[in-house]
Amino acid sequence: MVDAFSLSIGALLTLTAVALHFAKGTERPTADDIAEEVLERRAATVPETDFPEPMNRAIGGGGGAAAAVAGGGDAEGELEEGGEEAAGPGDIPEDEIEYYEVEFVKQGETIELANNEPILDQGEEQGWDLPYACRQGQCVSCGGRITDGPSEDYVVHDNQQMLDENEIEEGYTLTCVAYPRGEFSIETDETP
Repeated sequence: MVDAFSLSIGALLTLTAVALHFAKGTERPTADDIAEEVLERRAATVPETDFPEPMNRAIGGGGGAAAAVAGGGDAEGELEEGGEEAAGPGDIPEDEIEYYEVEFVKQGETIELANNEPILDQGEEQGWDLPYACRQGQCVSCGGRITDGPSEDYVVHDNQQMLDENEIEEGYTLTCVAYPRGEFSIETDETP
């Protein structure tokens, strides 16, 4: 048989919970809007970085070069007087550009890629929505996997900082800093 005392306690607790749920309390006062000058002062205290927020595709890239140019002065990484900047794969003269047939497995197409532009940029020129975040080889968001063998046999990495030797041996590459130097097949959106 049902214990009447326990049943009445349960009903009382349920009614109390329902009453508290629907009872209106005092409203919390809302703060006034923060003045624009206060926001600017707060923004000035935050250190400036050239690395975008991870996974924020709206930014499109780190802007490191633009920030260095805009900043001027004695920025880190500037050449000393008389120094020469090292040429990378993106600095190949027009008359020395070579083209390679590259199969994009997931897109189901084979296209010609120039050896003076990163794979990511050339895929985007085809209208493909390829993943990326930093565009500087400092994350693995743009990762891809070359199915034909070690990635170093088919691409030149221009300052990639995330893949170790084993991952490169397995064919992984960062498409934002990978310049083709042979014909191969690549699976985009593949990370180690």
